Amino acid sequence: MSDYKIETKCIQSGYEPGNGEPRVLPIYQSTTFKYSTSEQMGRLFDLEDSGYFYTRLQNPTNDAVAAKICDLEGGVAAMLTSSGQAASFYSIMNICEAGDHIVCASAIYGGTYNLYAHTIRKMGVEATFVDPDCSEEELNAAFRENTKAVFGESIANPALVVLDFEKFAKAAHTHGVPFVVDNTFATPINCRPFEWGADIVLHSTTKYMDGHASCVGGAIVDSGNFDWEAYGEKFAGLTTPDETYHGIVYTQKFGKGAYITKATAQLMRDLGSIQSPQNAFLLNMGLETLHLRMPRHCGNALAMAKYLKSHDKVAWVNYPGLEGDPYYELGKKYMPGGTCGVLTFGLKGGRDASVRMMDSLKMVAIVTHVADARSCVLHPASHTHRQMNDKELLEAGVQPDLIRFSVGLENIDDIIADVEQALMQV
Repeated sequence: MSDYKIETKCIQSGYEPGNGEPRVLPIYQSTTFKYSTSEQMGRLFDLEDSGYFYTRLQNPTNDAVAAKICDLEGGVAAMLTSSGQAASFYSIMNICEAGDHIVCASAIYGGTYNLYAHTIRKMGVEATFVDPDCSEEELNAAFRENTKAVFGESIANPALVVLDFEKFAKAAHTHGVPFVVDNTFATPINCRPFEWGADIVLHSTTKYMDGHASCVGGAIVDSGNFDWEAYGEKFAGLTTPDETYHGIVYTQKFGKGAYITKATAQLMRDLGSIQSPQNAFLLNMGLETLHLRMPRHCGNALAMAKYLKSHDKVAWVNYPGLEGDPYYELGKKYMPGGTCGVLTFGLKGGRDASVRMMDSLKMVAIVTHVADARSCVLHPASHTHRQMNDKELLEAGVQPDLIRFSVGLENIDDIIADVEQALMQV
């Protein structure tokens, strides 16, 4: 649906019913699919034919939703995963193995930091973390001969650093590796990383894409722009025979679909982090209103940021859509229509005051979530980033007093009133 505007794609992409078929995307709630002959199913197992035989590998509901997300991002192929964490893991391990290395922006979600700093290290893949505001020279110095990818978040969670796509893309491509971007907070409504040099985009669909805190999920989208065969020795998993599929070479057989096909045929086959068809159906319902919700989230967040900025009990406010913010100019460059609905702030009373203020909220809830219709807050140092030491917290852009505020879709006057009464308790 490349000729349609993104608002139309949110509603129409991915699923097109034929005559007499359901107008709404059906839920194919089945683990298996029937075939008439053994030969037909055998060809599916050999990747000789396309089709469905087991939901752990592919499912029509999931594929329709993945196709919609792919269209929204402007990619060539996509897949759903069971969570955003699974998408982060698959995106890297699809091209890495023991002995490899990645370069990663340090200001990222705490769970992703732990995944790359500790979990994949146990598998033999090492990560070097760089300040996203580092110079080009410092960024290039982080690369090694065994570097396989560069990773960053379009808007860091919760540091709200806006990534300089062009700087990171240039470094990645200079060193012959793909640039992988988590675009969860901005969504394709506000940011299109492929247009700024990204090669792979991933999402925690649990957040704005779902929009209602109803289902956990993830997605990976391939731009089709990275030339794997130009660096064939480095990415042998894609460019040399896979003996588990009778010697198939993914780049030769699947062309621009090689990366996603390999991630499905190998990683999903062996690790099984599949999104359920029911969750994919709910995700699709959220995607249909994504283009309507994001402007409201951004508008409410900007109003809240301005209110907090003027409050005498507030020490600081971070919101890339707020004029004067350190990332305001990068936000205008890469996300001219708006950034996200999440802001951070701290109180003059420090960490204890921040916690007391949160505990005094009545409508705004304390939850381990972000980016849905309901306003909510979190104290990352106590919650999502709890496993980090003080040094790691600061490297990730998390101050001890930081409150992450996900501004919802309620009337902004009601949200501000709840915050005002809570601040009075501090």
